[in-house]
Amino acid sequence: MIPEQSSWGDIWAPIGLSLKVSLFASVIVFLAGVLLARALHRSRFRGKILIETVFMLPLALPPTVVGFLLLVLMGRRGPLGKLLERLFDYSLLFTPKAAVIASVVVAFPLVYQSAKTGFAEVDPALEDAARQIGANERQVFFHVSVPLAWRALLSGYILGFARGLGEFGATLMVAGNIPGVTQTLPMAIYLAVDQGKVTLAWYWTGATVFIAFAMMFLTNRLKWK
Repeated sequence: MIPEQSSWGDIWAPIGLSLKVSLFASVIVFLAGVLLARALHRSRFRGKILIETVFMLPLALPPTVVGFLLLVLMGRRGPLGKLLERLFDYSLLFTPKAAVIASVVVAFPLVYQSAKTGFAEVDPALEDAARQIGANERQVFFHVSVPLAWRALLSGYILGFARGLGEFGATLMVAGNIPGVTQTLPMAIYLAVDQGKVTLAWYWTGATVFIAFAMMFLTNRLKWK
């Protein structure tokens, strides 16, 4: 049964947008998290703790604070906003790309920490053995480190996807809540409840719970295999 004054297109629009945003964000944050975790997990230099603290900061900050900082960065008076407007006459604010950026920022700590944990569990002797027989760093990474850490890396990707799917505060600040354009599932649910459309809210809540449950179930299976 379709809720009154709603079509299946209206119901599916936030679901499809959320999946697209989460997919793009999860790929970006996975690549960034894995590469940075690989670069830093055995590095020793002054300032490393400060850098890693900055990486993990979005996990501790309220999403609205993260959103406000992104708004300042990407706004017309912000450094990134000014640069984009000057070069391309383009603004990121209130676009699906802004929603992707917000999801990347809030999901990054989970992906980075998972990747760091996975690489830390790789035996350095195996990587050194590969180097001794002539493997370069790229070959060591793809043929030794990644295969040994794949469970942690995949878990990090899934967690990043799920975190992006549930992002609300930062996305609302920089992407807004424009139906059919930037309205993701969390914002659609909030608006439906605010307008008293409880049945519609249940449709979207059920979809969100189903997707998140599937993601977390897969993550737990990987941990116990």
